[in-house]
Amino acid sequence: MRSTRLAGQLGVALGLTFGVCFLTGLLSHLMQHPPAGFAWPSRPIGFYRFTQGLHVVTGLASAPLLGAKLWSVYPRLFTWPPVRSIAHAAERAAVGVLVAAALFQVVGGVLNITRWYTPMPFFFTAGHYWVGWLAIGALLVHVGVRLPVTRAALTRSAMSARPGGLSRRGLLTGVAAATGLLTLTTAGQTLRPLSGLALFAPRRPGTGPQGLPVNKTADNAGVRALALNPSYRLTVIGPTRHTDLDLDGLHAMTQHTAELPIACVEGWSATGRWTGVRLRDLVALVGVDPTRATVVAESLETGGRYRTSIVAAPHVRDPLTLVALRLNGEPLHLDHGYPARLIAPNRPGVLQTKWLTSITVREES
Repeated sequence: MRSTRLAGQLGVALGLTFGVCFLTGLLSHLMQHPPAGFAWPSRPIGFYRFTQGLHVVTGLASAPLLGAKLWSVYPRLFTWPPVRSIAHAAERAAVGVLVAAALFQVVGGVLNITRWYTPMPFFFTAGHYWVGWLAIGALLVHVGVRLPVTRAALTRSAMSARPGGLSRRGLLTGVAAATGLLTLTTAGQTLRPLSGLALFAPRRPGTGPQGLPVNKTADNAGVRALALNPSYRLTVIGPTRHTDLDLDGLHAMTQHTAELPIACVEGWSATGRWTGVRLRDLVALVGVDPTRATVVAESLETGGRYRTSIVAAPHVRDPLTLVALRLNGEPLHLDHGYPARLIAPNRPGVLQTKWLTSITVREES
């Protein structure tokens, strides 16, 4: 029951879920903090929705796998003497780092999707990202050290279970069933066909104003008075000129409608029918070629990590990128960004800036 074979089989499954979780999380980080030369495409429109749904599902699926893996190996963590050589000390240190990082990632991820930040006195996204690298590094070291032993254990015939006891196959079946059930009852926050089974999903995609969830309300952001002020203007600033548009001016421009998802880093996503002005049309107003422009979108919020966002060239020129004024046929709800908000295909929800106050256009060389 606590054989090298069992530990190896659980380790393979856990390595797969951790690997997928790491890669999808890395994509999200690169989208939000793009390094020089990194270009995130605007199509397909649902790709970010898919990767973040997969990120959260595989993260949750790791929980029963990690529990079973630690149960199968924990007696070895307390063998005596604790250190037999320098190489053995390095191996045990890597295991300690791996166990701590894995628990931090799984527990922290669950706290994040349930939006319970009190136990985490740090910015979750940054901590999750850097500890993710630590976990993957320690995992690779552990795999490199244990690979010959694990490979030998996985290739030899399994030992028979003792009569009356739980077999290795029975344990693996139970872990697989728990993992599958957890996946099935949470994936519905991303996959609408499974929404009726989403018993443990932290967010319901259809719950919220105008049928979409809200993470930050206007009151939370401190923008209610500014957003409802009759003198509201959206300022579009170009390299050589700028223009101020009130709501009547925005509504007087050609309106376009697009079916686009809001996809959150917490794993939930929901599709809305957004109507407004194409961002490329606003860029053209200040004399810049939309095919050669980037945009800085700024919110009425006076603080916060996401009060501004950069809209890269692929999204600026995409005809589905809108400054939205309406949602599902109605004027934007205040909590969805009234009077105007950014909505673009294949972008994280935190970058779909709400309560827009200015758009600064930069012309690419």
